[in-house]
Amino acid sequence: MNITQSPLTTTKTQPSQLKANIVLLVMLLAASSAIFLKPTQKIADQHKLINLETMIPKQFGQWRLDDSLAPLQLTQDKQALLNKIYNQTLSRTYIDDEGKRIMLSIAYGGDQGDAMQVHKPEVCYTAQGYQIQKMITNSLDTGYGSIYTKRLLATQGLRVEPITYWITVGDTVAMNSLNWKLVQLKYGLIGKIPDGLLFRVSSLGDEPNTYQLQEKFIKNLLTVLSPEDRARLIGKISL
Repeated sequence: MNITQSPLTTTKTQPSQLKANIVLLVMLLAASSAIFLKPTQKIADQHKLINLETMIPKQFGQWRLDDSLAPLQLTQDKQALLNKIYNQTLSRTYIDDEGKRIMLSIAYGGDQGDAMQVHKPEVCYTAQGYQIQKMITNSLDTGYGSIYTKRLLATQGLRVEPITYWITVGDTVAMNSLNWKLVQLKYGLIGKIPDGLLFRVSSLGDEPNTYQLQEKFIKNLLTVLSPEDRARLIGKISL
């Protein structure tokens, strides 16, 4: 009597499913930690009170304040929601000696939660009627360590606006939902509530060197800040 054995078969987990499984595991761990350990200590209370208006100079290097061009203006309902999530916001436009402009927007929150994710520029701009033509993750050498940023190209009619941004949670630049959850879990396990901010620069016109100009602006700004203030903007870790 012959017994035919079927060959063993192996399957490889698809990357998308693997990522989904990891996200599920992180969410379960976060839920479990929330039951046994509810964070009560705000990291924001352990630092010097942040003041974006005074922390970010109105003039540095070849850059000076320009009131002729305003960054993205939110609708009243969007601005009201923003005010509930963030403790402070700052919006300015700078111009250099060659007449090139950079729009800067920073939003800081002392209690960092999932709500901040709905105000990522790709979401916020879309809600304002823009189309996101491209979005890539980029490693930015700040001169004080490399961090991950996102580059977007937002368009609305004839308006073309290249954007560079990053988000910090506590002392970490976290650029996707999984990393965000991991950082939240890290702080939650030691009973702490992280603060964080969204840093965004943009300009008008899709010129070849637009993103390079934005990087130059970022580096110029970080150079004139104190080590403590610089760490508040770029964190100490990038995921």
